[in-house]
Amino acid sequence: MTGQHNRDEAHGAYGSREAAEGWRRGAVERAQYLGPATETMLNLAGIGSGSRVLDVAAGAGEQTILAARRVGPSGLVLATDIAAEMLKIAAEAAHQAGLSNVATRVIDAQQLDFEPGSFDAAISRLGLMFIPDLQGALVNIRRALKPGGKLAAIVVSAAEKNRYFALPLEIACRHARRPASALDRIGMFSLGSPAVLEAALTKAGFSNVTVQVVPTRRRFASLAEALENRKISCPELGELMVDLSDAEREIAWVEIEQAMGEFEGQNGLEAPGEMLIGVGAK
Repeated sequence: MTGQHNRDEAHGAYGSREAAEGWRRGAVERAQYLGPATETMLNLAGIGSGSRVLDVAAGAGEQTILAARRVGPSGLVLATDIAAEMLKIAAEAAHQAGLSNVATRVIDAQQLDFEPGSFDAAISRLGLMFIPDLQGALVNIRRALKPGGKLAAIVVSAAEKNRYFALPLEIACRHARRPASALDRIGMFSLGSPAVLEAALTKAGFSNVTVQVVPTRRRFASLAEALENRKISCPELGELMVDLSDAEREIAWVEIEQAMGEFEGQNGLEAPGEMLIGVGAK
């Protein structure tokens, strides 16, 4: 199995209505553990009043809403994603928040076709690592920025830094009889090295590239709650186990539950993790 094939699987896993609904249900927990990293990303992108912002692989748009509040009525945030169902959630959230400065567009990041200099800043939260032709997408993003405009993007760090993510995927790979190397190439961890992320941004033509490490901590009231989070918020697991029988899939989930027990404590379940924020200027 090639790394490209793994990325294609992950890229498509988030496009279903079920995946979008699961992502919606996990919004509160994501806001808790990704909040500090998201605020840092927006700061590093230089987003302020009146900014025009491109949000790439925006998903359900939680960071879109935060950016829209920063840019105010004189600014604009355009949320783009290949998954129409995800963008429906983003548009609904913007409407419920009373924000008229958010627009959405269903488009693949690999095919962004904006006029050069259309945006003051670009952001991407947990999206870049799933894009099969990452270099093509980054070149498109850079072209869309005004001179001096910045891209700031959050990606998941290495598997060994994020055992809450990695353990279930390792178990799913083994039960699906995928090669041991599959996890190293799966989209989630493909930009998990600061050097790899820095190189990707530099190769696409960005200047003054930096990568910042941000620790995270996920908290759940119980192991059962954490397991449900993996089921609704990690469609890659379903993709990996799609060819298993119901009985085989149940065995895999039992093993995943047992493995995640390592994060249990007196106050529920706590799982440390790590994100990377890459920044580059046009």
